[in-house]
Amino acid sequence: MAASEHRLGLILVAISTLAWSTAGLFTRAITEDLFSVLVWRGLLGSLGMLGILIALQGPKGLKGFLHLGKAGWLYALISGAGMLAYITSLRLTSIAHVAVIYAVVPFMTTALAWAMLHERPNRDAVIASLAAFAGAVVMVGWGHDGTLTGDALAFLMTIGMALMVVIARRHPEIPTLPAGITSAMLTVVCCLPFAQNLSPAPDQLLLLAGFGLVNSTLGFALFLLGSTRIAPIETALIGALEAPIAPLWVWLIFNETPSPATIVGATIVFAAVIWHITRQYRRSTPAIPPI
Repeated sequence: MAASEHRLGLILVAISTLAWSTAGLFTRAITEDLFSVLVWRGLLGSLGMLGILIALQGPKGLKGFLHLGKAGWLYALISGAGMLAYITSLRLTSIAHVAVIYAVVPFMTTALAWAMLHERPNRDAVIASLAAFAGAVVMVGWGHDGTLTGDALAFLMTIGMALMVVIARRHPEIPTLPAGITSAMLTVVCCLPFAQNLSPAPDQLLLLAGFGLVNSTLGFALFLLGSTRIAPIETALIGALEAPIAPLWVWLIFNETPSPATIVGATIVFAAVIWHITRQYRRSTPAIPPI
């Protein structure tokens, strides 16, 4: 893997994580019913990704919908189910709990990549994954502001994300953007019969547009483009940064003050990810010989 491609993958996944971390913020701000939110987010998100697909590949990019294959459809189905679980969990439990549970993605991804791809993680990746997992345990174990149903849905979403990372790595031939658009439209089809308000007020429509275009389009498109350039464990570790960032957005805007456990656990997760990325970057950057 070329060092430049590897660094590009790290940057793309990092920006996608920042965009995805706004999900709790938008969920708190939008007052429409859950299924209407999912319909609008899926519709606007898929239109945004379709625009990116055409901008990057031209009309010929549309042919990718004809070549999803079994792996592509599996990816889309898992992604769609994961999104349903994710947005629902944000409504049923605390933002911090969802973010913390998601932080165990590196732990799950490491195991799945080892089992499915026979990719043995290096020592640094294992150490960082265990540290991120420990941070998640600290936040969940010491906090009591979540609900069993919401936490369970967040856990299902986390399993889905780990599977997506491994599938994308094992099948790089998947037309990623068409698969992402298909996933979003599957969500729309599933939720449309249950939506209560498809004509939201202008302020809500603006928030829904931001949810779809920033959180969904920008986040998902960059994730799809970046995750094929780096190892599954690295993708998952960068994604773990969502754990400390997502509660921060809600704290800044809605004054939902994180508990001491959240702060301690988030610090552990953040430190683990930064340590791992720094170590990987130093290894991939050739040393400059002395003059």
